[in-house]
Order: sequence, then structure tokens, then C-alpha cells
Amino acid sequence: MTALTSPLGRLRWTFTDGFTLIGRELGRLRNDPGELIVALIFPAVMVVLFGYVFGSAIQVPGGGDYREYLMPGLFAMVTFSALMGVMTRMAGDASRGVMDRFRSMPMARSAVPFGQTGADLLTGLLMLAIMVAAGLLVGWRPHHGLVPTTQAFLLMIVLRYALSWAGVYVGLAVKNDQIANALVPLFLPFTMLSNAFVPTGGMPGWLRFLADWNPVSALTAATRHLFGNPGAPSANAVWPLAHPVATVLLWSAALLVIFVPLSLRAYSRKGR
Repeated sequence: MTALTSPLGRLRWTFTDGFTLIGRELGRLRNDPGELIVALIFPAVMVVLFGYVFGSAIQVPGGGDYREYLMPGLFAMVTFSALMGVMTRMAGDASRGVMDRFRSMPMARSAVPFGQTGADLLTGLLMLAIMVAAGLLVGWRPHHGLVPTTQAFLLMIVLRYALSWAGVYVGLAVKNDQIANALVPLFLPFTMLSNAFVPTGGMPGWLRFLADWNPVSALTAATRHLFGNPGAPSANAVWPLAHPVATVLLWSAALLVIFVPLSLRAYSRKGR
């Protein structure tokens, strides 16, 4: 008992139970493969849809192949899907009484959010791998070598993990999987209002301001720069796009600082 009351003991308990719940989430996907199949097909469909349907009509700033311009935007889109995925799973578990059963067990309270975010990180890595394969098939290539390419994918992983904590909080706040599912369509306009698919230079001033300061644009710009793909921002761009790597790291830190304590508090309050 003393080991569990010490800070190190509580931390070890949380991580042990968290890894158990990661296994639970992965097992749920194995028993319900339809959700996983849709999640894995989605990136490949996006590559074909945007790369070939829209690609012939869009000019890349400074020239270059549109599919190479597009892939960083699609990577960003998949990264931001963490928020919606975790939100719907948390809301679904809450509405079906799964959270109540977890609270009746001798387990760390914070293990449930940690398990959800950890499981999403693993499925997100699989989604990224599928998208990389699809991108390579349509002609996308990273041009700056192994280290910048690794840095680009690490940025995506860090931001995805931070976004998953926002999903935990929103899922606990809405309390209902039907409401959570109704919020999912809002994800598409948020990602579209960015530089992910088209240059922002032709947008009206107010809309361009929103697009330039959108974190989706920062992640897209950062990965274009690190991959060496067309459309990398110039030095005289607005601050988030002129310093996209720093912007993504700041967004990630802010999301973690805000939503980790909010999520843990919201989960604890649900049991009172």
C-alpha cells in the first residue's frame, strides 16, 4: 500500500493500468475490424481524390508537382483526425456506462485517458504508414534526407498526441456519442481552411488570416519544409508560417498544458 501512495508508485500504477487499457482499445478494434478498415482506407482515398481529381486544376506556387505539394497537407489532415477519433470513443464509452465499470475497478483513475491517447497514437502511426505508402505510389518523395524526414514525422506524432488529449476532454464534456458524431463533420472545414490543399494567397484577406494562423497550416508548412516539397513558406510569410516548426511545438505544448489537467479533472469529476 505504501508503494501505491508514493508519487512514484502512483505513476507506475497509472502507466501499468494505462498500458492495459491500450491493449483493451486495440483488442476492441480487432474484434470490430470495420472501424479500423475505414480508418486505414481513408488516407489512401484522400490521396487519390485530391491528388488526381483536384491536382489537374491547381497551380503550385513556384511550380512543382501538385501531389508532392498535397501530401504534407494530407499528413496534417490525418494528424488532426486524432481529436475526432478520441472524442467519439470517449463519448461512446461514457454513454454506454463503460466509464462507470472502470471506476468500480481497483485501477488508477488517470489510466483511462492515458489508455485512450496511447491507443490513438498507435493507430495514428498505422494510418501514417498507409498514407506514406500511398504517397510513394503516386510520386511523392521526401528530398532532404533521413534526419529532416524523421523530424517531420516526429512533429506529426507529437501534435497528434497533444490533440488526442483535447479529444478526451471534449468527449467527456459532450457525454453522448450521438452529439460527438454530430460534431465530426466540423473537422473537414477546419482542415480545409488552411494551406493544406490550395495556396492561401488567393483567399480574401480575413479568410487568409484565419488560414495562415490555423495550426493545420503550420504543420503543413513545417513538413513541406522538412520534406523539401513544393509550397514551403518564404521567410517574409506571417510568423506561424515563417517559423512553422516552432509554431507546431508551441501548439503541442499549449494543448498538453491545457487539456491534460482538464481531462484528468473532468474524468475524476464524473465519478462523484
